[in-house]
Order: sequence, then structure tokens, then C-alpha cells
Amino acid sequence: MTSAAPQEPHTFKRVMLKISGEALMGDQGFGLHPPTVERIAQEVKSVHDLGVEICMVIGGGNIFRGLQGSAQGMERTTADYMGMLATVMNALAMQSALEGLGVFTRVVSAIPMDQVCEPYIRRRAVRHLEKKRVCIFAAGTGNPYFTTDTAATLRANEMSCEAIFKGTKVDGVYDKDPVKFDDAKRFDTVSYDQVLAQRLGVMDASAIALARDNNLPIIVFSLDEPGGFKGILAGEGTYTKVVG
Repeated sequence: MTSAAPQEPHTFKRVMLKISGEALMGDQGFGLHPPTVERIAQEVKSVHDLGVEICMVIGGGNIFRGLQGSAQGMERTTADYMGMLATVMNALAMQSALEGLGVFTRVVSAIPMDQVCEPYIRRRAVRHLEKKRVCIFAAGTGNPYFTTDTAATLRANEMSCEAIFKGTKVDGVYDKDPVKFDDAKRFDTVSYDQVLAQRLGVMDASAIALARDNNLPIIVFSLDEPGGFKGILAGEGTYTKVVG
């Protein structure tokens, strides 16, 4: 395992934070764990306090995952729509936690549901960011067969984000699973093509290809490391950068 070399501080104006739904369930096997949601909200606030404009996309795997539903005999399109609705629940939970910390937040859904959140209108979402509100993009792309990784990359491009921060359970991208293999090597930087060719599992292939085609860096870091998100912006911590 390679040690973290000191890095130059990053000066990002606007970033996308992508986290899985599983990140919100803590040690539970399912659902939302409010103290964990609160902890992640504190991480987001610490970066927001630096003046960085933040978009978020949260998966729905802690509630329902479309692929698993279809694997159990459910029609794929229906299962994917259920997964999209799960992401709205997670987004509302994160909005509640952030606003409890005094951070103005908007949930913006690709599937209109006016009673609980705003529909996705690109220019309105950009305006929220300019007003220093956190924008949580929910319901994926609004289309089945696309993951929330792809939704995060799409929205990051539409919002002119300078990087995607992918919060995971490990502190970067490894050549094999570091949980299973003690000799797993972490990359400091890795190319989009290498991620695709070696199936390194950073994001699904369509998300990586979309990031590559628009030259959008992906920074993979551990969400379990307190202060990790803010630390990267100060040039500290351990992470992997996926670039061209």
C-alpha cells in the first residue's frame, strides 16, 4: 500500500459529491441511520463553509436497488424506477440534516414530484449553486438502465463542476479489493482508459466514458475518514485521482 504524498491544495469553485445509498445506513444492513446522515452532512458543511459550491448525488441501494430487483424476476424498468424513488428519500434525509446545520439545500428531482422537491431545470439549479445552496440531484437521470454514477457525471457536466468527488469505503482506487487482499496497491492517479480496461470498479463504464469525453476529473476518497472531504481541498489525505 502506497503512502500519501503531500499534495498541492486544490482550488475548486464547484464540485459534485457522489455517495452511495449504503453510505447512509451506517452499521445497519438497511435503511437510514440518522447519526451517519448527520456525520456526512457535517463533512459537506465543512467544505461548503470554505465557499465551495456543492452538488450531490446519492444512490438508493440502502432502500432498493433496481438491478437486484430485476435479478429476482421484477421487470427491469419498473425496478429501476423504484430505485430512483429510493434516491429521493435519501436526498430528503440529507436535505433535512444539512438544513439542521444551517446550510440552505434544494432537492432537485429528474422525476417531477412537486409536493416534495423541485423538478430538474438546469438554469434554476445553476442559480441555486450561485446563491451558495447545496443542490441534491435525485431520481438519477430520470431514465431506467442508467446508474446514479452516470447521473452524477451527467449533472456534474451540466453544472460545470470542476471535479467529481466519489466517497467510498476505501481511500482510493486499488488494483484489487483491499479488503480481501493485503497486497493490494493503491493508485495515486489512474487514467480513465485504465479504469475501463482493468475494470477497476470506480464507476460504471458509461459514467467513466462520459467523464473522460468531457475531461472531468474523478477523485476517489474514503467517506469514513473524518475530515477527508475537506482535507483533500487542503492538499491532505489519501485519495486517487482519475484523469486523462
